Amino acid sequence: MTAPPADERFGTGGAPTHAVPVAFPRFKPVEISDRDFIRERFLAFGPSTSEMTFTNMFMWKDHYGFEWTTHGDCLLFLCLPHDGDPHFLPPVGPCGRREAAAAALEWLRGEKGVARPAIERADAGLASEMGNLAHAVAEPQRDHFDYVYHTQDLISLAGRKFHDKKNHINRFARKIRSEYVPFTGRHTNECLDVVDKWCDQRECGKHPVLKAETQAVKRALRHFDALLIQGGAILINGQIEAFTFGEMLNRDTAVIHAEKADLRIPELFAVINQQFCEKQWASIPFVNREQDLGLAGLRKAKLSYNPVRLVEKYRIILH
Repeated sequence: MTAPPADERFGTGGAPTHAVPVAFPRFKPVEISDRDFIRERFLAFGPSTSEMTFTNMFMWKDHYGFEWTTHGDCLLFLCLPHDGDPHFLPPVGPCGRREAAAAALEWLRGEKGVARPAIERADAGLASEMGNLAHAVAEPQRDHFDYVYHTQDLISLAGRKFHDKKNHINRFARKIRSEYVPFTGRHTNECLDVVDKWCDQRECGKHPVLKAETQAVKRALRHFDALLIQGGAILINGQIEAFTFGEMLNRDTAVIHAEKADLRIPELFAVINQQFCEKQWASIPFVNREQDLGLAGLRKAKLSYNPVRLVEKYRIILH
């Protein structure tokens, strides 16, 4: 599998890293030194689902216990969560994905003793391929479907369907003087403060998912430059009050990994979303804003931006 050509949209700068890959059934934890090896293969594969980036694997590695290996020309990612059975994410690569997935499922049953081994967050293509495998069933997971938008819709917010969003931004502009700035590593500490403020406002300590998200976002912020991701922030009175970051998922789609703001200024979310798309992704056709996790408020918010499509994901189970 070859790396894609150099392209500034993909953040191809930074000091090179040197992974030492292992072969299935051996695994190794996801580390920053694995960045180039894994990232190049993701970009060459061109995934459609938001999980399939090195940034996602790295920032969530403690929560999900991510480890990785190679199976022929495929990458396999094993998840060892604290609160559930081991499972895999879908194979990545030009290899026989069906064969790699089948081997992973059988390994879970034979080596880990998982009664119903599964591949989570599988794309529709793999789900279709696995339909021909005896004793394998693909179940859609609506709570994990990704929301994909036309980038220009998120920038212009034109027409009646975006009337409320446009009003939020105009109201913010009338009452608050702000500045958008590209994120760099020097903004890390201020953004960490925004995360802590957001977490206090949301009472993250009472919600394990929000607590885990907070730690994942902090990990990404602390390794921002090394991850080769893009970000933006909103300054009010010279202080960061909102930030976001993302990267290219595939050749025509950017993915937004995180978006945090002071909840006391609700318009900030609409402002940072619009500004980041305009300043960073205007030349990219689509933006993937990830899933809603089945949270009613988050689903309503994501639908309110009028997605052009939902990216289906499946749980593939071996019976």
